Amino acid sequence: MTRNITSSKISETLKQALEERIVTGAYPPGARLDETEIANEFSVSRTPVREALIHLASSRLVVNRPRRGAVVAEASPQRLYEMFEVMAELESVSVRLAARRHNDTDLERIGEAHAACEEALESGDLEMYYQANERFHLAIYTASHNGFLYEETSNMQCRLAVYRRLQLRSQGRLKDSCNEHQGILDAIVAGDGENAASLAYAHVIVQGETFSDLIASLTAMRHY
Repeated sequence: MTRNITSSKISETLKQALEERIVTGAYPPGARLDETEIANEFSVSRTPVREALIHLASSRLVVNRPRRGAVVAEASPQRLYEMFEVMAELESVSVRLAARRHNDTDLERIGEAHAACEEALESGDLEMYYQANERFHLAIYTASHNGFLYEETSNMQCRLAVYRRLQLRSQGRLKDSCNEHQGILDAIVAGDGENAASLAYAHVIVQGETFSDLIASLTAMRHY
């Protein structure tokens, strides 16, 4: 059991490191990700590297090519913005339904996740905030009480996870995100589906609108 937990943590750490290199251009589109080279660089076995690459393939950051193995996928800023547009629409539908269909358990889960976001903001813990942020959104998807919508929105969230995680590094974004969560939660509690949907759309689409600035700042960080 301990070995499996340790392997899972190593794989997750590798996945995040590789994600950031892909997003910031350290691994450009078409670059081959060699398992042996990565394993040697990070001083790990090839097993967690292989697991990390499988996760990256599931989020479509890499693709498997015949005789080449895993290579970085093409992803233009325009394509990513289009994905954020779809994500924003899915979020707004989820929130609108959650405002109409939520029960006490749903509100408790959403509220607990938001409180965890506030705690992470107070402590300045980026990773803690990201995890709580993910729980906040998943709790809203659950509160929509639409299984198909939950699946589709969760899948899109997974595909954009690395970009949503890294954009939290933008100056002031944690505080803005937490404030936006409060507005969305208040609208859900009030049963105001239209306002909740509008706030949720704005909460997500801003990430796509500022994506170019985000990439520029992350790329600059990589050179320090």
